[in-house]
Amino acid sequence: MGCCQSSILRVGERETHPEREKEKEKEKEKEKEQAYGTHQRTSAGDGEGDGDKEGVDFSFAEFSLPELKAATNNFSSEYIVSESGDKAPNLVYKGRLQNQSRWIAVKKFSKAAWPDPKQFVEEASGVGKLRHPRLANLIGYCCDGDERLLVAEYMPNDTLAKHLFHWETQTIEWAMRLRVALYIAQALHYCSSEGRPLYHDLNAYRVLFDQEGDPRLSCFGFMKNSRDGKSYSTNLAYTPPEYLRNGRVTPESVIYSFGTVLLDLLSGKHIPPSHALDMIQGKNNMLLMDSHLEGKFSTEEATVVVNLASKCLQYEPRERPDTKDLVTTLAPLHTKPDVRSHIMLGIPKHEEAPSTPQRPLSAMGEACSRMDLTAIHQILVATHYRDDEGTNELSFQEWTQQMRDMLEARKRGDYAFRDKDFKTAIDNYSQFIDVGTMVSPTVFARRSLCYLLCDQPDPALRDAMQAQCVYPDWPTAFYMQSVALAKLDMHKDAADMLNEAAALEEKRQRGTRGS
Repeated sequence: MGCCQSSILRVGERETHPEREKEKEKEKEKEKEQAYGTHQRTSAGDGEGDGDKEGVDFSFAEFSLPELKAATNNFSSEYIVSESGDKAPNLVYKGRLQNQSRWIAVKKFSKAAWPDPKQFVEEASGVGKLRHPRLANLIGYCCDGDERLLVAEYMPNDTLAKHLFHWETQTIEWAMRLRVALYIAQALHYCSSEGRPLYHDLNAYRVLFDQEGDPRLSCFGFMKNSRDGKSYSTNLAYTPPEYLRNGRVTPESVIYSFGTVLLDLLSGKHIPPSHALDMIQGKNNMLLMDSHLEGKFSTEEATVVVNLASKCLQYEPRERPDTKDLVTTLAPLHTKPDVRSHIMLGIPKHEEAPSTPQRPLSAMGEACSRMDLTAIHQILVATHYRDDEGTNELSFQEWTQQMRDMLEARKRGDYAFRDKDFKTAIDNYSQFIDVGTMVSPTVFARRSLCYLLCDQPDPALRDAMQAQCVYPDWPTAFYMQSVALAKLDMHKDAADMLNEAAALEEKRQRGTRGS
């Protein structure tokens, strides 16, 4: 386009100013951040970093039933985290995935809850597209025979119900209650904007607290407990009136349920909406307030929340606010954005690792605890293949040319490992492993170290775990896992693994002395 044409404005066009356009863009970004809560996260290693979309780096995947059985110790009752324990209709377990060493939540549906596997997978996949730091995100599912399971991020710091109704040392302070209200409103607004406005049975048990103590909305509420089941399991006194009439959940029903959560936050009790509305209409707002707050709250802020709860609980659905209104009303009340949630909740930060190991460490343990890869290399070179004895018994027929080639590849890997040519060692050890005729925990441990020295902690962790599979009680396998986990910033898991390795080494030494 010529310069003359570019300076002509068509009818209806306005002249643009770059500075003004930049200001408008900033305003839009600010509005989006307020509406969806897409502020920057700082907690590394828990799937909440600044990944794409809303800062959550979990992908959605299908899990096998053996994987989830292994993660939950075969669905052990000790792993149940459902509020009602083993009496809940659909149990929720915590578990740890072997390939990631991170905790997950697994919801196990009752038999025949979702008879059509296609419907279950479609529904789960739809929820799995949601990704937001205000959600306990769905990261996968399992559909195997009659089994139907959902897999989500695990939230280790209990539910809002526990902190509000069953607290032991301190109640939730007022500023934290406002944060809960805002964050859940932001979660609902995000989901509504993504075409998932329906949430089943929103209540204080559906609000979970993550490693940092931040409140999140459970993704499990986006799916009913069964294909044709009820959307509300709570007392009828807390159920939206239109649901009682027609049995259908609507976006307005979700707003009504959000209003009941606001009442919980105001009162510290689970009081029926009809009683609360009577108090509000009688201008007895302060009677609603939780006495355990001991007056430590802003009357003006409390009035805003009471009025919002009243609007959410209107009998006519069309008279209730929408999710954007919730965020717009609550955002100005969030006055302590720089105070971390775990501090306001009065709980320790969940991922903190113990400063010192609980057991005395060997030379290998000491090297791993300080992540001294050079010292670990020297120890593995000196140990050679002593710990491989008994892990392979080969028949005469197996001594083929292929076998000789494989052992040659291992020998070349050993020379490269000794000479600190770690990339060549990886290539040769990989040739040995890929043939599969002979398995060697030492080769896996050596290749694991090579990966660490090449700054590749993920495959290093996988190799250390493979070494454990070959030789389950081998301390070196656990030591190498601890170093890889530390490199992945999973310090609590790394410390646990280091202690486990030290315990195995101590047990082995006692056995040696006794023989």
